[in-house]
Amino acid sequence: MSTPQQRFVAEQYGPRAQDYVSSEVHRQGPDLDQIEAELRAMAPGRVLDLGCGGGHVTYRAAPLVREVVACDVTPDMLDAVRRTAVERGLDNVTVHTALAERLPFEDGVFDVVVARYTTHHWHDRDAGLREARRVLKVGGRAIFIDVTSPTSALLDSWLQALELLRDISHVRNYQVSEWIGALETAGFSVDGIIRRRLPLRFADWVARTQTPGVHIDAIRALQAVAPEEVRQHFAIEADGSFVLDTVTLTAF
Repeated sequence: MSTPQQRFVAEQYGPRAQDYVSSEVHRQGPDLDQIEAELRAMAPGRVLDLGCGGGHVTYRAAPLVREVVACDVTPDMLDAVRRTAVERGLDNVTVHTALAERLPFEDGVFDVVVARYTTHHWHDRDAGLREARRVLKVGGRAIFIDVTSPTSALLDSWLQALELLRDISHVRNYQVSEWIGALETAGFSVDGIIRRRLPLRFADWVARTQTPGVHIDAIRALQAVAPEEVRQHFAIEADGSFVLDTVTLTAF
């Protein structure tokens, strides 16, 4: 049974499914290259793409493993992933509609669990991480990737405000220290942390989430009056484009 927040996320992302399959930001990047390199080195049997969205982890992983299970709360996203996998000849992909906080899998059935740009939507981050740990085999590998919040309270407030205006299903971006603490509490041991910067073109960023015009105007109004510290940290450009901090954490 889903919660109101999870139904809300599914309703928001259903109409956007194909946009996330074709999203330039989501279908490429050094974090995906890192995932592919790790999978090549490990040659795992079964991979869980947790909160798969447009399925870009799935498409990279499928040629390298025995099976990929793409899991998401949004049925329309999964339909898009299923169609795209068929179009690409990836016959080892299965999809499951499920909450990160309540996965329908037995303990220890995945060699690798990957969650890329999804945790900031989870209603209960800690429950989702516990579930990821539960379904991962002993000695398995987990990779978590997401936008991170700055340690400055000022910068954090601006980031969360812009994210919520752009996408009302947003819950929270976490600081790297919060990520590490949450993973360790869930039973993971973190053995790799790579910080990156993610440039975003404003027009694409709001189009992908079908952000209402009134919210776009509010974001641009906030950017126009942003303090210099905010403008510099997020590298805000004249057209609204900017840069976010991300992290890739590997754990076992």
